[in-house]
Amino acid sequence: MIKGQDWLVTANGKYQACKSLRAWNLLRENYRLYRFLTEVEDVLNGVEDQSSHLPEIRMLVRRLIVNSYWVQTQYLSPSSQTGYSVLLLYDELGFPLTVQTVTFAPGTRSNIHNHGTWGVVAVLKGQEKNTFWRRVHNPDFPDQIAPTGEITLFPGDIVSLTPDAIHSVEAMGEEPTVTFNVYGETDPEQRFEFDPVTHKAKKF
Repeated sequence: MIKGQDWLVTANGKYQACKSLRAWNLLRENYRLYRFLTEVEDVLNGVEDQSSHLPEIRMLVRRLIVNSYWVQTQYLSPSSQTGYSVLLLYDELGFPLTVQTVTFAPGTRSNIHNHGTWGVVAVLKGQEKNTFWRRVHNPDFPDQIAPTGEITLFPGDIVSLTPDAIHSVEAMGEEPTVTFNVYGETDPEQRFEFDPVTHKAKKF
């Protein structure tokens, strides 16, 4: 049975452990992806601040990975060119969520970025080190960032991010890392990739 810790990361780079439900309290018969998508949509329906509902979304993600063997098997091998692969699990015109699995080869690192929307990421296989960052108040470099800490996630761990939370990830260990990811509707004007050397950000 998948165990795991829930985490919340916010714009100031702070990360906190959150209460997570025990797996046996989440067991359901025939709990499939379509039901998960509908329940997430119901949670977010008519809500102004979607990030305030991250606890419910984390619970639904945990319920899905506890009950759906299918979801845990839906992933690609990492690309030999880039070191990672993305498999979109659901794509319907007008549907506001991004639902995908991401595979990173061992040692592969992402850039430093935010998502411009809320996100919930569950580790299915492997180990993923998350490094968190915050903006530094520097009038000369408004996009300067500084690291605030890091955690390594294992299968069953779930991290949730507010739209302006900044992180980078690295696949640790000997095997590829596979994550299940769900994101809200991205605001392209608010999604950035950060350069900690030049202190600049560009749209991502």
